[in-house]
Amino acid sequence: MTTNMQKVKDDLLAELDKRVADKIIEKTNADLLKKLINQAETINEAIMIAELGTTYKRTGFHFDKRLEKMTDTIKYFKKNKKLSFVQDPQALTHKLIIGDNYDALLNLLIEYRGKIDVIYIDPPYGKDSMGEFAQTNYENAITRDNLLSMLYPRLVLARQLLSDNGVIFCSIDDKNQAYVKGLFDEVFGEGNFITNFSYEKTQHFGRQKTNFYSNVDYILCYANKLFDASGNKKELLIEYEKTDFEDAPLYNASNPENILEFPVGSVRFNIKDGVYRKTTDNKYRLLSEVVVENGKNKTVFKLKFRSRWSAKKVLEEVDKGTTYWVKSENFAIRAIYADGKIFYESPKQMIFTNAKNEFVAKINEKIKVGTNEDGSSELKEIISVDLFGYPKPTTLIEYLINLIRLDNAIILDFFAGSGTTGQAVLELNKQDGGKRQFILATANEITDTTPNGIVYDVTSKRLKRVMTGECYDGTKDFKWREKNGPLGDNLDVYDIATVANFEATEGQTPFDVIDETLYGKEKLGVKEKIQWVCENFEGTQKKLE
Repeated sequence: MTTNMQKVKDDLLAELDKRVADKIIEKTNADLLKKLINQAETINEAIMIAELGTTYKRTGFHFDKRLEKMTDTIKYFKKNKKLSFVQDPQALTHKLIIGDNYDALLNLLIEYRGKIDVIYIDPPYGKDSMGEFAQTNYENAITRDNLLSMLYPRLVLARQLLSDNGVIFCSIDDKNQAYVKGLFDEVFGEGNFITNFSYEKTQHFGRQKTNFYSNVDYILCYANKLFDASGNKKELLIEYEKTDFEDAPLYNASNPENILEFPVGSVRFNIKDGVYRKTTDNKYRLLSEVVVENGKNKTVFKLKFRSRWSAKKVLEEVDKGTTYWVKSENFAIRAIYADGKIFYESPKQMIFTNAKNEFVAKINEKIKVGTNEDGSSELKEIISVDLFGYPKPTTLIEYLINLIRLDNAIILDFFAGSGTTGQAVLELNKQDGGKRQFILATANEITDTTPNGIVYDVTSKRLKRVMTGECYDGTKDFKWREKNGPLGDNLDVYDIATVANFEATEGQTPFDVIDETLYGKEKLGVKEKIQWVCENFEGTQKKLE
């Protein structure tokens, strides 16, 4: 039994127990399914068994399931040296995975189980994104049964990748929103539903169709675990309104050092939950351990630095409703005044784009999000030609990611398409000095406009150009570069390669071709390597028996 496989099985078995408790399936049926899942030889088999046993009474809809293909091969990451690049060994390294995203998710579980903070996906759901080879429900090019069957196992794996405070966003059109939400309710649980954003995708109202003109897409948002162990709802999405006072910290270099004490819950943190004992900046010194939970200090803590306020002033301001903000692990603390000079608030459910009237402007306030046409124009300035239809604008993805108060978040998009999410992460890091990392996965789909495949003709070119300021061939003649400087960082590109689980040729066995350093591991010795491969890649142990 592999370690990675057992963790997936445990999650599936726990879900069956929950369904029995919720009276969704009978215990005798669940016991049989659990027995079959325990006997499954691969993760793929276990997920298929769980999928076949889903009744969907909870959400009130049914679809005919299409299962993933079974193979006798092991899928693994192989470095694509042609597309990978390093600009600065000290800088962040992001990842682009080429191949079926199901295989990508299985491989990502080895290193990133429970570590992904944000997932954004824009799955293919209509003829505009899938071509015109079929016309079925609402003239979609992908049948709804296929859409839901394709999404189900991927969402099961995606949830296992999310951290306890992680969230997932899924863009979907109005024709499929209800069905996809039902599927999300099944996989993530209705109790973890946060909201359904309405996104104004276009303002081209001149092309009115009969009866109405569809100018709205939806963005489903679910938490991995919306409630903490005590049953309290977590505050996971917070919109930060920037003001002129944003960069007014309490630090003042001309003042003597003060010891300030901050009461429990008086400080918001833009860093991960955990226990902190020291800062990353010698201008600030922690005098006691700080426990950060759900973005706030669970314990009183003392901070010593050259402050423009006294300890007494800090407490007086707390009484007035003032709270405090720590943006990073350097603990450079700022005041958030009760009168709104600096403040947080809940995000808006309606995401308007270019607000043109007073009512919409008031609702929209400081959200600056472009339309799908803006996304197309943006991509054309980078790639120079139209190769991808209606990508989302980077500003939309930036807005969604920025609702999570983590400037070192790991962001995953496993329907990466043109790479918008990757650029959005880079743009955000440039704006606030964050250390967010993106992981993109997409198939190298070949179309009439992308004869080499979308990854080679669009995705990798886009990332290379915005990150380095030039293309792979050294050319720099693209419009985006005229107004923007390189966004920096490094890129590792992986292909999904295959090897037979019974391969015994010297130098070509799974133990030879799988590179553990691509999974966050140091080089292993022979015995350790064999054990690691057997624990994480399905089928290899059969050869050893």
